[in-house]
Amino acid sequence: MIEFANRLESVEEYYFSRKLREVNFLKANGKPIINLGIGSPDLQPPQKVISALVEGLNDEQAHKYQSYQGLPELREAIVAFYRDMFDVYMSPSTEVLPLMGSKEGIMHISMAFLNEGDGVLIPNPGYPTYTSVTKLVGAKPIFYELDASNNWLPDLDALEEQDLSNVKLMWISYPHMPTGAKASEAFFTRLVAFAKRHQILLVNDNPYSFILNDSPKSLFSISGAKEVCLELNSLSKTFNMAGWRVGMVLGKSEFINAILKVKSNMDSGMFYGIQKGAIEALKCTKLWYVSLNNVYEQRREIVWKIAEALNCTYDKYSSGMFVWAKLPAYVKSEEFIDVLLKDKNIFVAPGTIFGSKGEGYIRFSLCATTDDLEEALARI
Repeated sequence: MIEFANRLESVEEYYFSRKLREVNFLKANGKPIINLGIGSPDLQPPQKVISALVEGLNDEQAHKYQSYQGLPELREAIVAFYRDMFDVYMSPSTEVLPLMGSKEGIMHISMAFLNEGDGVLIPNPGYPTYTSVTKLVGAKPIFYELDASNNWLPDLDALEEQDLSNVKLMWISYPHMPTGAKASEAFFTRLVAFAKRHQILLVNDNPYSFILNDSPKSLFSISGAKEVCLELNSLSKTFNMAGWRVGMVLGKSEFINAILKVKSNMDSGMFYGIQKGAIEALKCTKLWYVSLNNVYEQRREIVWKIAEALNCTYDKYSSGMFVWAKLPAYVKSEEFIDVLLKDKNIFVAPGTIFGSKGEGYIRFSLCATTDDLEEALARI
């Protein structure tokens, strides 16, 4: 009998991979399911992005192996994007690495920096992949709790009281997923100082900066952040390119080179046409962001009504493509979403999949048409 690797004992199949099988089974059996659970943009990318992909197919270089570091033009477009949108200046040759989605970057960073037994500070609630990847590489998750009373920000004073001698890496994500909370520049400054004091690699996962957010920020806007920080970003949400799998990691050259050692042994470069499309996306004018957010604003207004109809409360000042809603007292998240799925054929995400501090919350995605959202409201 062939046995599985021991590391699989520490992780489970990704929640949405498992739950969407159930949802798709119900749909296949005629149930009119409205999916408000997952943040997969339903809008189209900019037309010029699609055109660049199509044109790239006919380039004589298109079907060859590509550079492990991406096209020079793509790296230049990424740093220009950071310069124009965040007022952050990076080197295109040494301080940026294109990725096949930022989720890939979570694994690459973990493999490049973590040894077995190293401690990793992980937000609770937070993106589940931080925990699963930490376990897969044999490191130790150390959860720091977030709650609404502190605007879903880490309590750095409480962390200072812990033994951090074994902590190697800390994950943050602001604007925060799943809550949509934002961090100020002053708080980023405190985080960078905290990371320096304890020699912790601080990684900001930053794919939601431009969705319903009037003050996008990069961790690298903080003086001295390059010494101890990395930042992940993605084209998935900002440009409706989730299936294209285009992301990036930025940081000082020593950090990027370490990640490249891992990445170059795991893939053979991003498809040429996708890179050409990504370049065009990164050149979009501010009109693109205004148009995108107009759609999400309309959708969010309806989702707020849905939340109210379910006797939930929410923060009108959060950002991102989700609405994080607090259930009435004593209502369990997973029980609630199962009843909603069974009785109303509406799927939303339970807060518990993001950690124990997500109990009592549900998360609505804005990745559904206004017609579907109005229908969901009518059913409720």
